[in-house]
Amino acid sequence: MNRWNQIQSGLKQAPVLELQQSWWAMTGLGENGREWSERRKFEKIAEAGFKGISARIPDEANREEWLQLLEAYDLSFSAIAFPSKPEDLERVIRESVEFGKVQYINAQVMDSFVVDDRAVQLLNELLHTAEKAGIPLFIETHRGTVTQDLLRTVNYVRAIPGLSLMIDLSHYVVAGELNGESAAAEACFDELLARTAGIHARVSNGEQVQIDIGEQGEHPMLRHFARWWRKGMANWLEDAQEGDILPFVTELGPPGNYAITRRNEGGQEVEISDRWQQALLLKRIAEEQWKKAKNEFSAS
Repeated sequence: MNRWNQIQSGLKQAPVLELQQSWWAMTGLGENGREWSERRKFEKIAEAGFKGISARIPDEANREEWLQLLEAYDLSFSAIAFPSKPEDLERVIRESVEFGKVQYINAQVMDSFVVDDRAVQLLNELLHTAEKAGIPLFIETHRGTVTQDLLRTVNYVRAIPGLSLMIDLSHYVVAGELNGESAAAEACFDELLARTAGIHARVSNGEQVQIDIGEQGEHPMLRHFARWWRKGMANWLEDAQEGDILPFVTELGPPGNYAITRRNEGGQEVEISDRWQQALLLKRIAEEQWKKAKNEFSAS
């Protein structure tokens, strides 16, 4: 399976889970009505114990500053891409090489109207492009992309043995209005989780793509997502080699995208959740599920 490996950078250790934070998910976060500065966001991410950032490759004018901040806070970097053809991915790969600090590329492949054989051909072309460049490429399970829905993505997995997935089942839970266990959905999820190369974390209740899971994770849908994450981790461990890294990215979108809002007394739109605290809770849950997955793997 296509994966990121620390041995490439001269390090050797047991397979590990790397907790990463989505840069997009930092949008609008701050204190006292003011958004954190870029440097403060790096500081908060590092202080919380995250080990990496997932983001678009910075503009050329900002790359040196980003490299300095990544170095200063000892954070890894993975790139987000939105290719609709191999040439798009080639450009991101060139930028990744220029940037010089990219673990892997996570692709949301455009778009949802590319289906069946055309989609299989496109995915194969993208995988071949990344393989030639020697950089891991993970395809995200995401609405509005080639992996628009659960059934077609299962077909792609069956058709492409080398397809590695960045798992985000919130898209399929909300699209299928799933609010509990479904034997048919579970069978499909199992096929996707067998290709886990990384995980994006948010929880859907089947009606909203992103919900507040409670201060301690008491929302009933969390137990399903935690179970799916643990299963993906366990599947990944079965093939993991020394030095392999499994990225787990907390990705709670801002208002205007995913975050649910309400109007306050002044008529302003405000989030119903403390999105940063929810991200830290998801991080803690990921660490718990990783321990369970490792224990289950060791006992098997």
